[in-house]
This record gives sequence, C-alpha cells and structure tokens, in this order.
Amino acid sequence: MVEKKNIPGMGATPHPGGVTFRVWAPHAQRVSVIGSFNGWSGDTHPMQAGERGYWSADIAEAGIGDQYKYLLATEKGEYRRIDPYAREVTGSVGNAIVHDPHFEWEGDDFHLAPWNELVIYELHVGTFNDQEDIDHPGTFSSVTERLGHLKKLGVNAIQIMPVGEFAGERSWGYNPAHIFSVELSYGGAAACKEFIKRAHQEGLAVILDVVYNHLGPGDLDLWQFDGWCENERGGIYFYNDDRAFTPWGETRPDYGRGEVRQYLFDNVMMWLEEYHVDGIRFDCTHFIHTVDGTMDRDLPEGWSLLQWINSQVSERFPGRITVAEDFQNNRWLTREVRCRRSRVLLAVGCQLRPPRPPGGDHSAGR
Repeated sequence: MVEKKNIPGMGATPHPGGVTFRVWAPHAQRVSVIGSFNGWSGDTHPMQAGERGYWSADIAEAGIGDQYKYLLATEKGEYRRIDPYAREVTGSVGNAIVHDPHFEWEGDDFHLAPWNELVIYELHVGTFNDQEDIDHPGTFSSVTERLGHLKKLGVNAIQIMPVGEFAGERSWGYNPAHIFSVELSYGGAAACKEFIKRAHQEGLAVILDVVYNHLGPGDLDLWQFDGWCENERGGIYFYNDDRAFTPWGETRPDYGRGEVRQYLFDNVMMWLEEYHVDGIRFDCTHFIHTVDGTMDRDLPEGWSLLQWINSQVSERFPGRITVAEDFQNNRWLTREVRCRRSRVLLAVGCQLRPPRPPGGDHSAGR
C-alpha cells in the first residue's frame, strides 16, 4: 500500500488505481479503514499519520460502491466512525459508501434570474407527495414529475428544505447527521442531481437550505469523534464550553477551529460545484454569529466564517445567491463582502445586487 499524496480531498476519493481515504482525527493513536473490501478487518489497511491530525491511505482493493468506516484506536478505546465527508451512506447509523462522482449533466449551464425577479417556492421533499401510498415520504423523483405544476404556478425558483442525511425517515431536515450525504429516503445523490438538472431544463432555479448553526443532535457520529472532549461535550467538531448551547442541542460547530471551518466551507462548495444548486439559504444565522441568538454576545468567528463563505461564493460562482434567515435586523448582513469592521465582519445575507470580488483573504482561522 502506497500513499498517493498527489490525490487531494477529504473522505473517499475514487481514482483509476483504487480509492484514497483521508480523515481528520488529531487525538487518535491509530486509524484504519475497514470495509467490504477487507472483511472489515482493522489490521489490513492502516492509515498513515500526517500533519495536524490528518490520516490517509490509498487502497487499491477499494472501489466505487464499497461500504466502509474508520476504525479509530484512542485512549478511551476503539471507535467505528462513519466518514464525516461521506458523499453517500447506507443510513444515518449505517456505513459510508464510496460514492460515484460521475453524473451526466447534459451540458447544464443554467443561469439564475435577476435576484429581484425571483419568485421562490419553498418545498419539503418528503411531504410534496400526492401519491396514494402515504406510508412513504415523497422523493426527488416524485417532485421531478410535478415540475410542470410548479412552473404553472408562476414560480421561477424552488427552495428545497434541508436534504442532508438525518435520523429516521421523516424529518423537516433540520437535524442533519451527515451533511455531505443526501437523504436516502428521498432517493439519494443521483436522484437529487437528476431533479436539479430537470428543474433547470424547465427554467426553474434550485436554492438549497443548509444547517450550520448546529448538527444532529441524533445519530451524530461526529460527537466525540476521536474520543477527545472537554466538559463531557462534543469534542473536536464542536464547542466544548457554553458556546455549544443552541435551542436544538449542545452541538454548535466550533467556528474558530480551522478544520471545522473548512468542513462547513467544503460542504457549501460541494452543493454549488457537484450539485449545480443556484443558491444557498443558511438556516438561523443569528445562532452562528451570536451565542444566544441576540446581539448581546457576538461570535466573531461565526461572522468571519460566514464572510469567508460568502466572499468565496461571490468569487467562484458569480450570479449565485446566498440567503440568510436572520431575525436581528442587523445591517451588516447585507453589506458588500468587501466591507469590514473590527468587531463584526460581513456575513452572508440576501444580497440585493451582484456581489463583487472580496478585497482580500477572509479565511483567517483556517
């Protein structure tokens, strides 16, 4: 087994010679990849320790469609963890799957309508279902079949409520367990991409709701991921003090930790690059840039994270839209990305004009 350092990316990256795996587990003593390609043996494919707590391995025996997990040996014992970057899972408490990144977009080059002309229909995939079988949720396929109906309503954009893999089969989606994996009960990644492609062919934009103010809290393999924590809280992906508290549980991501910032940033980029979504709607941003949802206690690293994401969306995907659900009437939410302030930095917002490239690098803390 030879590590292929020239293959970038987190999680499982398939290539002609196998699959490269990479995971962040700074407090693990040893990490192995276990899966259907090695009989789930922890001895067959150990990972190599790299800088800053990253582990990697290149496995020739692994391929697209294989199931896998990471086996972490820690001071507290062994943990079997689903890949935080898994693009596909068998379920919220199942295994990760080596995902096939290929999809035929048929030249999809959709352009969003001017933002002041958008007529947005908010849609929950699971309940957008008029089938006689009420025992199962709606799917991307059933929504796709009714795109003509939505178009007749006069809308030109669909805002999809969160579709990251969640606990159970029925949810509004605001309890994400695996933010890189599309909910299996809705049809998974391929069905999601097919829906977006077909929506674009009908002249409909797709805006996706994402949840970064908390994760889980159910079926959350990120919780104490590599065994480390403080104050019996969430470990490396979360705040481990009172900043962990949210109305949905003590699972606020640590916006000041570079690897966590990158994790959330990479998720936004995935939706825009790999899924061709036309915009991102951020859930309850006032619980990202403040501790308790009021302006009494700011989270500066939350502000800077949102500014970094927003500036990079503007630079890499001009014309896409970013929307903040926020209830503080804070004028900094909709300032241009190049605006700065010593106390708070511009965050994402409902931008009323095309964004300009940022004036500098706002990725501090990565």
